[in-house]
Amino acid sequence: MATTKTAAKRKPLVSWVEGRRFVNPIIYLIAIVVVAANLAPAAFIIVGGFKSNSEMTVDPAGLPGEWRWSNYLYVLQSSSFWQQMGNSLFVAVITTFGVVSLGLMASFVLARYRFRGSNALYSLFAAGLMFPLTVAITPLYTLVKTLGLVNNLWGIIIPQIAFGLPMTIIILVPFLRAIPREIEEAALVDGCSRLGFFWQMVLRLSVPGVITVGIMTFVNSWNSYMLPLFILMDEENFTVPLGVQSFHSAYSQDTAMVLAYTSLSMLPALIFFSLFERRIVGGLTGAVKG
Repeated sequence: MATTKTAAKRKPLVSWVEGRRFVNPIIYLIAIVVVAANLAPAAFIIVGGFKSNSEMTVDPAGLPGEWRWSNYLYVLQSSSFWQQMGNSLFVAVITTFGVVSLGLMASFVLARYRFRGSNALYSLFAAGLMFPLTVAITPLYTLVKTLGLVNNLWGIIIPQIAFGLPMTIIILVPFLRAIPREIEEAALVDGCSRLGFFWQMVLRLSVPGVITVGIMTFVNSWNSYMLPLFILMDEENFTVPLGVQSFHSAYSQDTAMVLAYTSLSMLPALIFFSLFERRIVGGLTGAVKG
């Protein structure tokens, strides 16, 4: 009886009153705290770029007394900054295209057809998630050097495509398995080939999953640091993360300038991720349901 009374006194996190849904304020409080904890570092970097070095020393967490745009204008006028942005954009776009196209084709075969070794092949791709780039960086560098791709952007693109395939296949296979067999059979009866079914039906039905893996691949490629650090030597080939490191070494005494450079470097990936956040959540939800 005591347990029953205690359970009855507990307030539900989500309640219904007259057909309307009310959420416990504690949920909102926790959400606000989590969001603030995640946005605080980015806000500190962006605001810090508008300060002077003296303000960064005296009050690093406060607002600037005078908002200085000179730091950001100096970075925007730098040719090396735009060259590094172009390198990162090239690497991210090609990597995303390679991961999505190859991952979608491989996922289609693993999801729709049964052949000897299909389960083992899927398990092999799943096992790829357990081997991060950090573990394989030394043999990977040796392989890239053997191929003559050191100090070449393609020496980053090809390994990133390979390491991006496991997650892509894990996400896309449930999407493609969820496509009813009746649709494929009806398409075949109407004279559509298997390849035609892939281009006309599979691509359209798997759009949420494709967008999800595309965004995740683009952001991960844009923020990649370790692989470019080992592969790229000349500053003209640097991507944005290496550019930030190089700029920090050259302007180590000018903290506000470094923060301005860092803010502009992370802004494209931050905006890109924010615009398509719902697509990512929807794609992952669909993968779980599938």
